[in-house]
Amino acid sequence: MAEAGIGNAASDRELALRVAGGGDSPAEAELVRRLLPRARLYGLRHLRDASAADDLAQEVLLLTLERLRAGRVREPERLASFVFGACRLVVRNQRRGTRRRDGLLERFAGELVRQAEPDSLRLDQGRLRDCLGRLAERERAVIVLTFYAEQPSGEISLRLGLSPENVRTIRHRAFVRLRDCVGGVA
Repeated sequence: MAEAGIGNAASDRELALRVAGGGDSPAEAELVRRLLPRARLYGLRHLRDASAADDLAQEVLLLTLERLRAGRVREPERLASFVFGACRLVVRNQRRGTRRRDGLLERFAGELVRQAEPDSLRLDQGRLRDCLGRLAERERAVIVLTFYAEQPSGEISLRLGLSPENVRTIRHRAFVRLRDCVGGVA
């Protein structure tokens, strides 16, 4: 089932060297399989949130693969140490950013409250829901796939069997209809 040299028989060092050699997707997949649980566990212990731990593991493993491909890991035999070090740095940078953001919010919160939108500009969610319900099914699908699923026009076109240009046209027309409906014109 496993390719020659892939699996438990190959060391982290051997796999890292194969990745550094370029174009060895099975070696990359095996490294990710081995290192993902370790990075995720680090995230769970230090971030205490499953989603944040998943994000951390993904970010660190992408960084690790990029460094391996570029030949920028000095000691491939200590790859697990590299991953834990990267986890530590990413978590530290996240915490530093959070502290900085919290400090700025505390410092400027009064100004932000004074500059908040007037009530007349706030979104009426009930009205928006009603207006979305008035759209044709295809228009609503394009809007939902664009903003809820965050899919680009190309993916939406494949999913709905339309051309990307047609998706953009439908989206534009749906926006006009939504704006008019929410604004009270329709």
